[in-house]
Amino acid sequence: MIVYLHGFCSSPRSEKATLLGRRMAERALADRFWCEQLPPGPRQAIEFVEGVLAKCRTRPALVGSSLGGYYATHLAEKHDLRAVLINPAAFAYRSLAPAVGRQRNLHTGEPFEFTERHLAELARLEVPRLSHPERFWLLVETGDEVLDYREAVEKYSGARQTVIEGGDHSFRHFADYLDAIIDFSLAP
Repeated sequence: MIVYLHGFCSSPRSEKATLLGRRMAERALADRFWCEQLPPGPRQAIEFVEGVLAKCRTRPALVGSSLGGYYATHLAEKHDLRAVLINPAAFAYRSLAPAVGRQRNLHTGEPFEFTERHLAELARLEVPRLSHPERFWLLVETGDEVLDYREAVEKYSGARQTVIEGGDHSFRHFADYLDAIIDFSLAP
């Protein structure tokens, strides 16, 4: 089972979620893909995903983009899972500090309030060091205009890393890695 975690202000309608879900279906793996709207609060989002993980009949893996990569790191460490991280927010409690205030989901238009309490919740999810870096695969593009890719490269030292010159925060080369992401995630 692949559990896809979208980024801040994003949704299951994001391009990456859609591409991965479609490719899973093409490989007759649609029943092994999960992606739903995450609650805007970090504590609620983690509790929601942990409920999903508890119901998995096979060992799940996490694929997370941006803030979803931060969540995936926490959950993979806590539950001893594999995780693929795409332009992850290595230090979400710092990078999202300027976002405190009223926000709007990019796909649904639904408004929500992002608060100082949410930043504190993010800080409590911090994983200072990976206990098993071999379970992680970091994919970053150096042209990410939202997050400094070098922070992720340093934080995920020891993990499998793919660093692509150029690109942007959307990770333009995502479609090129779909099968490799699926294979890494579903490997025994």
